[in-house]
Amino acid sequence: MLIQLVSVEEAAGRANEVMALVKDHLEADDPRRVRLALRLRPIISGDLTTSDRDLMARALDAAYSSLDDELARVRSLRNILWAATVLVVIGVVNLALYGWFSPSSLSLCFSPQGGSGDTVTVVCPTAEYHNQPADTDPSRLAGATDILTVEIAGLAGAALTVIASLRRIRGTDSPYMLPLASAVLKLPTGALSAFLGLLLIRGAFVPGLSDLDSRAQVLAWAAAFGAAQHLVTRLVDDRAQMTLSEVGNTTGAVIDPEKLAVKEGPPASAAGSPNGAGPHDEPHAPDGDGEPVPDSGSPHRRSGT
Repeated sequence: MLIQLVSVEEAAGRANEVMALVKDHLEADDPRRVRLALRLRPIISGDLTTSDRDLMARALDAAYSSLDDELARVRSLRNILWAATVLVVIGVVNLALYGWFSPSSLSLCFSPQGGSGDTVTVVCPTAEYHNQPADTDPSRLAGATDILTVEIAGLAGAALTVIASLRRIRGTDSPYMLPLASAVLKLPTGALSAFLGLLLIRGAFVPGLSDLDSRAQVLAWAAAFGAAQHLVTRLVDDRAQMTLSEVGNTTGAVIDPEKLAVKEGPPASAAGSPNGAGPHDEPHAPDGDGEPVPDSGSPHRRSGT
């Protein structure tokens, strides 16, 4: 690495940058991080040896390798999200095409109770048919654009949850735009959940809710089911945020060596007095016999009383 070729002054000047990168991407108990922390003050002061250069190079290489691994996890999750989005979009488009060519097969029309005994009203996502014979099959009146309309309503409901989730999205310096991939996944998922939700209602899967009374009510439930996809996709949001937070966020140790070893300023031996006192202590004055007076000693103890 270039750190082994630069001058002593430049290597000493870069020591803090190297240490910051190492602290961001190596665990607190990593031997290279601990050794570099213990040698940081001598390196900064210019007391740089060949082994120090080698230590800085190895620690920096390990930090960059850890950063690559972290970004690889972000990139992998981003690819998974985009692949899932494409698959859901394909499924939604195929449902719309199937409903276009065979509307009665996936009918989302309802025949609510009420009206005279001889006629009924059939409610579909795109139209309402009044005064139909009592034995009319609602599936026969399904329109080619019923499923597409439901999916559009579900997509609109999902779009509201995307806007609401923007307040939780934090900016990131990652080049892979993971929050965007997570947000885009909500849109086709909302369209799919709207279709499935209305299908469950039509199948009387929800107790007490089997027939919808109007076209507006059908579309309202479609939008509600589209927004309800957030109950599932928020787990994806949480995973995306967790993956982003792991970039440059290492686990701390119980006792962090940097807190003890990395301090600004010269070493204590250089800043203290000639006889080893600290930078803020006065040197111990010798007594009459030339022995230093203990810090805890009193005049009475020195006189032997």
